[in-house]
Amino acid sequence: MNPFVFEVFDVSSRTGFMPPRPPLGRLPAPWTVWEELLDDARRERLQPGDKLGLTTAEMAYSERWRAGVRQMPLLDMNEPETSTEHLRRAHLVLTFLMHFYIHTLPPTSSIVIPRPISIPLLQVAKILDLPPVVTFSDTVLYNWNLGESSSDSDSLKSLNLSDIQCHTLFTNTRDEIAFYLCSARIELHGVQALNIMRSSMDEIFVGDSLAITRLTTYLTSLATVIDELKLLLLEVRKECDPEIYYNAVRPWFRGEDSDTYLVPGSGKRRRWIFEGAGDYTDLNMLPPDRELSGASAGQSSLIHALDVFLGVNHEQPNAPSFMKRMQRYMPRQHRRFLDHLGKNPRSLREFVLSASSRDSNDDRGLALKDAYNKAVMSLKEFRDSHMIIAALYIIGPARRAAEAAAASGTGGGSGRVEISSTGGTDLVQFLKGVRNRTVRNLLPDEEHVQSC
Repeated sequence: MNPFVFEVFDVSSRTGFMPPRPPLGRLPAPWTVWEELLDDARRERLQPGDKLGLTTAEMAYSERWRAGVRQMPLLDMNEPETSTEHLRRAHLVLTFLMHFYIHTLPPTSSIVIPRPISIPLLQVAKILDLPPVVTFSDTVLYNWNLGESSSDSDSLKSLNLSDIQCHTLFTNTRDEIAFYLCSARIELHGVQALNIMRSSMDEIFVGDSLAITRLTTYLTSLATVIDELKLLLLEVRKECDPEIYYNAVRPWFRGEDSDTYLVPGSGKRRRWIFEGAGDYTDLNMLPPDRELSGASAGQSSLIHALDVFLGVNHEQPNAPSFMKRMQRYMPRQHRRFLDHLGKNPRSLREFVLSASSRDSNDDRGLALKDAYNKAVMSLKEFRDSHMIIAALYIIGPARRAAEAAAASGTGGGSGRVEISSTGGTDLVQFLKGVRNRTVRNLLPDEEHVQSC
């Protein structure tokens, strides 16, 4: 990598995968009708259709709002001059509207996304090369602004973790804000890791003894940065209540593949029908084997970059792994960045293994291996913390929700009873697998290396 590569992939050397200045906060005319309907949904405090104890008044509010969506004019978002900033905001607004529409429906209703949402969303999704569903980039990367004490010019220099604020929310709760900001702060602090990666790649290219010494220093620093990311992750507990998150916030993220209601007689999940999509031969975002997963931390390009750099392999023999599938939900240029990082002709792990096995009496090679293993262990401990957060915010509340649903006689209809990720995977097994694959990347001791 060279100093100019970051910007080629829409990655900033100051803000990482976050844009270097606040994203567009509101669409202009003629698309303001979308913003107004989103304002209405938030103001009415719409509730999920499978919420236990949903009142008649709440159901009526939701149906009245959905009727307004169906009556919207069909607006085109396929203009060549439309800027990327407008398209990103449109993807955010339209997916939020779609998720409000879908998840306020009764849990046994068929899911038909009205043409005024489905057509422009499919147009935007095709241009941006993103799935037509809410993603991590919608809820985190392009969903922030600066606090009143900061000026827009400040963002061109650097972003302080305390400066950023959330912009668009489903619930307007501090718990949802804390959840998004936790991820945003990890992304911003992770810029240090990205810069270490870039410097390290230069040293791998040089490859001499001095480069080994410098690389050892870089990897030691990387371990420290990952430890700090772990602390930022655990800080979410300060302001995000697990029950509020699970029961009020998380339901809005669910994608098609997280629906646990099975259509009677078919044993299959409900499909999301994009009304009018068949009338447009160029809207090719919905292949038969489509996958529409909701927003997930698994879509963070930063964490994927750490895996690629350290050589952690999550692939499986017969099908794309969950981590690989989550890359489909990243901005196109960020996916290309990961591909570029992974195609380096000499990987970090291979270089460290070679340097540490050249001469058993060379302390520099052994120090490099120790620094590498510390970085891998820090990533493993980050994932241990992720498991703690998952247990606190998903697994525990899911079990309590299942008990409450069973007690009320409504079990089986709610997507929140099953202990799964927003991507529909078995959460416990997935997190254990990711952590174990990280641990397996540790380099063996010297005697084992020499015998291989």
